Amino acid sequence: MPGASPFPILVSALAPVMLRATGELADGTITWMSGRKTIETHIAPRINKAAEAAGRARPRVCTGLPVAVTNDKDAAFEQAAETFQNYGRLTNYRRMLDIEGVGSPAEVAIIGNEAEVEKQLRSFAEAGATDFLGAAFPVGQDAQASVARTERLLASLVGKI
Repeated sequence: MPGASPFPILVSALAPVMLRATGELADGTITWMSGRKTIETHIAPRINKAAEAAGRARPRVCTGLPVAVTNDKDAAFEQAAETFQNYGRLTNYRRMLDIEGVGSPAEVAIIGNEAEVEKQLRSFAEAGATDFLGAAFPVGQDAQASVARTERLLASLVGKI
């Protein structure tokens, strides 16, 4: 289209062949329910190697996970276990959880107070994530306040990690 600017092409690639094709042809991948270890040992190395071999720029690794900023980590874990349990039954997500070495999607959710969540997000950046897509989920009696607290922290970290 005349006057249109190119836009990035991101693929939801998780498996080795898709990560290779994405690294060779696209601008990055978008993951969901892939923990830190999986990003560091499975996703980032494969996509980066493929991009380098194809003479392309290092691709984006967009990491999507549920996030809850809370002082009640036990309640948040229980809520995550209930809300996200189906991902543990889906083949591709189950494969990522197995690479991570966890039994439940709740175990890859980012849960804690503001300082703990920020620390976890920084560890994803160190593991090779270039972007973070947080899905705030409610915890406790005041669901709206819980989500707002999470969204405030995530907004405050934009461009800082």
